[in-house]
Amino acid sequence: MNTPTAASILVVDDEPDLRTLYELTLLREGYRVEAAASVAEARQQLSAQKFDVVISDMRLPDGVGMDLLHHLREQQRRERCVVMTAYGSAENAVEALRAGAFDYLTKPVDLKQFRAVVASAIQGMGGVPAPQRGVRAKAPAQAQDALERLIGESSAMRAVKQRIAKVARSMAPVLVRGESGTGKELVARALHASSQRASGPLVAVNCGAIPENLLEAEFFGARKGSYTGASQDREGFFQAARGGTLFLDEIGDLPLPMQSKLLRAIQERSVRPLGSTQEEAVDVRIVSATHRDLAADVQAGRFRQDLYYRLNVIEVVVPPLRERREDLPALCAALLARIQEEGGIAVPPLTDAALQQLARHPLTGNVRELENLLHRAVALSDGRELHIEDPEPGAAAAPTGTLAVSPAGPAPADMPGDLQAWLDQQEREILVRALHESGFNRTAAAARLGISLRQIRYRIARLDIAVPQGGDEQGDAHGDAQ
Repeated sequence: MNTPTAASILVVDDEPDLRTLYELTLLREGYRVEAAASVAEARQQLSAQKFDVVISDMRLPDGVGMDLLHHLREQQRRERCVVMTAYGSAENAVEALRAGAFDYLTKPVDLKQFRAVVASAIQGMGGVPAPQRGVRAKAPAQAQDALERLIGESSAMRAVKQRIAKVARSMAPVLVRGESGTGKELVARALHASSQRASGPLVAVNCGAIPENLLEAEFFGARKGSYTGASQDREGFFQAARGGTLFLDEIGDLPLPMQSKLLRAIQERSVRPLGSTQEEAVDVRIVSATHRDLAADVQAGRFRQDLYYRLNVIEVVVPPLRERREDLPALCAALLARIQEEGGIAVPPLTDAALQQLARHPLTGNVRELENLLHRAVALSDGRELHIEDPEPGAAAAPTGTLAVSPAGPAPADMPGDLQAWLDQQEREILVRALHESGFNRTAAAARLGISLRQIRYRIARLDIAVPQGGDEQGDAHGDAQ
């Protein structure tokens, strides 16, 4: 029986004391370690043998760590590179990540974080991480399942899937950009499932759905007594996502003061819970998403340029449905199967005529609008086949996915041109109001409306109502904190 070989690591730093500290730390973890004090020495080591990971300081006597990174890429070497940058050198870290570095560390290096980053880099490299670190293995089946949820084999969707598979391998922050309803959260979930963090948590946060006075406690946690109603310590999103991925949906909706605090947490990889005097190290990968033009928001002063620069290291653009209409048959089949499963009702088959009728809609609301059209068709069907309504001439699609209550519907004297859409809007407004007034406690909102928790969950999902993450049906912390 062959004994697995321990992972091999090359440490490059010109400061002898720090180099020794890194060596001893890694040796205690069970790795094989070599060291170099310059770019030239590192190249000699690389020419003599292969490593699993190269950890290099950015500033060296005869060059910079980027030189080694470019050398590895040019030679198509398999080693993953982790760079160490000085405190406050955010631009260097972003440049290294864009050039292909697996991750970065900020000096002075926190040894706990150092060990975690190295263990993460080793996964999938063929080396053997130290067993006591509890390093998780990738789950290829989980990754394949997540990618298959991105329905469609158009060239645009194939490009998205290929990019996900490529960028999932690093720790670089990813910005997912696309119109509302295109499936940005599915892309984020596929990124997580395809990464080395797949068996860690994925914490999804709707940044636009959290009351501003609760943002800091929700993101960074809070200590007992830090605000009225805080009867015990509670974790924030960063702590809950340790070892996994933190998905910040609608990142453009964060107010400027919170953007500043988020930037610091991302750069320093540590957070300070509300009411605490101590910072906590956090190990998360950041994936964010927006339907907004963040570059324009930066120019208008609505979004911090440094945060945008930090989040947009790698970009994944999700195409609108109008640019991949060849995916309509597969999307309709998947959506109708879900409607049937969730509603517990038989769904008539989708005929070619109905599919052609769907294709005539502008679908400016993308997959979300398509799902609403199919829901309506199922509700109004005669049981034998689906009948798709004609698009209203010249009508623009209403914005979807917002939490704001829309203006009241047509006056009683007016007749709605689309009864089902009008009824859906009225139901949505009532649900949003009930959720707001109950502090997003779904159990309380359901009781107030005389429906079950399962029914309100189904309606929230069907009508695409954004509910803040962390709201607990049995006793929502949002309500407690207010």
